[in-house]
Amino acid sequence: MRSLPASVTFPPRRALVLAGLGSLLGLGGCGAFSNTERAESYSGQEWLESGANRIANLALRDNLQSIRRVQLSLYRRNPREWRKWAASADDAIARTWEAVEQDRPLPELRGATSIDAVRLAFETGPAPAYQGDRVAALVIGWAAMLKQANGDTWRQTMIDGVSAENAFRAARNFEISLWLLASKAGPDGQPLLLSTEISGRGRNLVVDRELSKVVARLDLLAAQADEKYRRAALDFSQSWLLGNLGPFFAMVSR
Repeated sequence: MRSLPASVTFPPRRALVLAGLGSLLGLGGCGAFSNTERAESYSGQEWLESGANRIANLALRDNLQSIRRVQLSLYRRNPREWRKWAASADDAIARTWEAVEQDRPLPELRGATSIDAVRLAFETGPAPAYQGDRVAALVIGWAAMLKQANGDTWRQTMIDGVSAENAFRAARNFEISLWLLASKAGPDGQPLLLSTEISGRGRNLVVDRELSKVVARLDLLAAQADEKYRRAALDFSQSWLLGNLGPFFAMVSR
């Protein structure tokens, strides 16, 4: 067996441990702060958010983006809707979201919001049919439902929380919206709003895909909200058990 040269010395054990920890932290830090397409810089208000708040806010952000994609897709297939009140589809989208942000329902909705606005968007008779932009009415209704599910706020903090009941109800209302878009016809028997297309000309599944994502996110938020209260009792019991009996368990040989 070859012996090491006398000039070679081993660092103290503590130095080895610290060097190892430094390497791990360096590698972990690089991985934790690597850039991704979804990465966002920290904001001041984020310090007021719990982990659950952050997840809810991200889900709301993604749901609103999905609705924007649906609105654009519907306008492309139903240009008569944006022409009722705007110079272009982009103009109609901008005016719709301005109304959403300012919590100002469109005059044609007659104060209707949430599911009432969705119902109005599909109104055809026997009373006078809805004369406004049906796509904008849907977006106004959908956005209001998402806000209600998010604790009636656009950005949660630690004093807010997801309403499991509202999130579950909103998910079902989005499912109903999908069904109405696929089945509701006007007096002439033609689809009230063209949405999904699978034909020789191609496939257009944007509306189905994006609204299905919204349903899935809402169902997950509802389940998380329900689980939060159940886990709170379990976490308290586990903390008490480990805090009081932990030392005793540590003495028991394994």
